[in-house]
Amino acid sequence: MASRPIVPQQVRGGLNKHPEPQKKTMAAGGENKSRRALGDIGNLAAGIVPEIPGKQIARPVTRSFRAQLLANAQAAAAADNNKKKICVNVDHKKKALVATKRPTAAAAAAVPKQKPKPPVTNEEVIVLSSDSEAKSNKKKCQEKSKKKNKKLQTLTSILTTSSKLACKPKEKEVFNIDAPDAGNHLAAVEYVEDIYKFYKLVENESRPICYMNSQPEINTRMRSILVDWLIDVHQKFDLSRETLYLTINIIDRFLSVQTVQRKELQLVGISATLMASKYEEIWPPEVNELVNISDRAYCGQQILAMEKTILAHLEWTLTVPTQFVFLTRFAKAGAAVFAAATTPVLDVKVEHMANYLSELGLMDYECSVMFPPSMAAAAAVYVARTVMNRAPGWTDVLEFHTGYSEKEVRDCGRVLVELIGKVKDGKLKAVAHKYSSSSKGSVALIPVPSPAANSLP
Repeated sequence: MASRPIVPQQVRGGLNKHPEPQKKTMAAGGENKSRRALGDIGNLAAGIVPEIPGKQIARPVTRSFRAQLLANAQAAAAADNNKKKICVNVDHKKKALVATKRPTAAAAAAVPKQKPKPPVTNEEVIVLSSDSEAKSNKKKCQEKSKKKNKKLQTLTSILTTSSKLACKPKEKEVFNIDAPDAGNHLAAVEYVEDIYKFYKLVENESRPICYMNSQPEINTRMRSILVDWLIDVHQKFDLSRETLYLTINIIDRFLSVQTVQRKELQLVGISATLMASKYEEIWPPEVNELVNISDRAYCGQQILAMEKTILAHLEWTLTVPTQFVFLTRFAKAGAAVFAAATTPVLDVKVEHMANYLSELGLMDYECSVMFPPSMAAAAAVYVARTVMNRAPGWTDVLEFHTGYSEKEVRDCGRVLVELIGKVKDGKLKAVAHKYSSSSKGSVALIPVPSPAANSLP
């Protein structure tokens, strides 16, 4: 049986994608020994092996080589997919930006169409302009330079002004008198300035008015005797100074709105002491003790009845800024000696003298009623520094914390200086005895020059 001649496979541009099947030349029951190895038909059909023009794989395709070809093809496919995804994301972002920046139809119609710019090339283009265009360009450049010079001038002017301010003499620094109390939570250092601003605003609301002309049976001398006796009572009961100042405030406010008989004036003082003690003290004196100290001039029922009457006329208003409130702050500022840069040390002598003068002012009707509590306290500190030869008598620290100038406190200070001279010749010596003790610095024993009234500048 004749067989056809075997036509060799032609190679066109590399691997043949669709090779023609070779016909068998083996006879029945035998094998052709000249049979060639089949090409990697499976890989070619799947499109895994890339087509390389002009070249043909010469090495036989083994399993390991086939696995390597598969891995390379899969990596290439994954890289193509990533590039496509990135391109798609960029296109979506560009479309979103264009959509947000896309103007409305009216705005698009109003905007003139711009000519398309010529493509940028590496070659330099030289444009010849006319003389008029060159002049206009020069003017524009000059205007721009002028604007820049203006900006530079404004910056330099700012710098010069700031340097002039820096060369000016600095304002006098006000030392912090609360530095020693920085760790004391009860001192309320964070709020103390705001508290005293509020006190200054409301001090006139609780001030007594001039009432002696409306009191037919009471005069200033009787009032001074009552206050002198109450100072002794406060010492015997060991009451605080806050209680004393509040007691005098209650008496003056009550006498401002209610006429009192002469025989009831001491009763008003005892009842005011009871009220102030209940408000300020931890252990106030009992009513029976007040009856005994008044030599049983009044019974307990009369004291309680007068207490109700006073509270009714004062409308139960007992939270008031008394002279003691301001004196505590102003004496701290006036007795501060700044030994270090910022750490003040209190001058105890000045503090005791200010307290002494302030209680002398409580005994005087004019000083208690005519002047505001803050001014009376500031004047007490001013006179104390002057009498104790602390120069200057009025400092920037005092002016800052009191809110008064030296000229404003001078009139009240002269009244206090006159009171010092009256104590030596007068019979009311409760305050002098109190401040003659060593615990108070014996400031009442300090000799004051005879022309003390003229010692104030």
